[in-house]
Amino acid sequence: MDQEPILSVQHLNVKFSLRGKVLHAIRDVSLDLFKGETLAIVGESGSGKSVLTKTFMGLLDANGWIDSGSILYNGQDLAKYKTEKEWLTIRGREIAMVLQDPMTSLNPLKTIGAQIEEALKLHQNLTGTSAHKRMIETLTDVGITEPERRAKQYPHEFSGGMRQRVVIAIAMACNPKILICDEPTTALDVTIQAQILHLIRDLVRKYSLTTVYITHDLGVVANVADRVAVMYAGDIVEIGMAREVFYDARHPYTWALLSSLPQLGVKGEKLFSIQGTPPSLFQEIHGDAFAARNPHALKIDFERRPPMFEVSPTHFARTWLLHPDAPKVEPPPVLKRLRREEVRV
Repeated sequence: MDQEPILSVQHLNVKFSLRGKVLHAIRDVSLDLFKGETLAIVGESGSGKSVLTKTFMGLLDANGWIDSGSILYNGQDLAKYKTEKEWLTIRGREIAMVLQDPMTSLNPLKTIGAQIEEALKLHQNLTGTSAHKRMIETLTDVGITEPERRAKQYPHEFSGGMRQRVVIAIAMACNPKILICDEPTTALDVTIQAQILHLIRDLVRKYSLTTVYITHDLGVVANVADRVAVMYAGDIVEIGMAREVFYDARHPYTWALLSSLPQLGVKGEKLFSIQGTPPSLFQEIHGDAFAARNPHALKIDFERRPPMFEVSPTHFARTWLLHPDAPKVEPPPVLKRLRREEVRV
């Protein structure tokens, strides 16, 4: 993994105007994405995962805006981009996205081949024979057999897993440097999920892609990610190598996410669930956003936002429990069991 980031987010704040009020969706987030790595961004629904990555491509809804901060890519600050013309130099060509529901990503009235060729014309100025040849190559890359025949078919003639392969083909057609996968397996059954994850891994290796996975499923992350960033209430609360976050998590929210994994449950015992609800992002948050749901919360958690404490050179967590003066708090038993499993492996 190169130490020079391919994309660097610094102190990013994103806001939305809703019903006359302002929602602070991304709160002072800083994040480096390194060339060639696979970074997973995890957290509950509404934690800001998708909003954060949409800012990399200029895909915020019309009522949203970048309030402050920077997104540095190739010497350019994407946070300053305002026009569609500017974004078309990035979107598809440099950074592409695979969305979770292929049916909403594909046009039901156009053939599969026409939709891929449309992307090639828009982002790579390819037309005619060149576009057709590249389209067939792309379909072959994503494991679609008989590409010449399948290219003439419409989305409704494909299964869910095959449609997702087509969406990946459209994203890959323009040879992007960064591929963002937003819950790419959510709408698929378990066996097809594994196939799609395997396909993305193969494409990452073949094309030396830098990949961002957005997911709420830490189980998916275990198999694909080099690094994991945990988001809560519009903020990154823990980030580290996948092994560090899984086996040596330090933030109570990460503990709670891991504890609620079904595969870590004990037969006959009630599955863990996180009590309470996330804070309203319409209001200013004082202290640690997770404090009200954290059974280990300290008084300072309700007063001051914790800094990012260094656990290792690659592992950081935003919790006052890492302060030298904080009381010693043991992680939940399920995490100790996870560590024992790792030692055994």
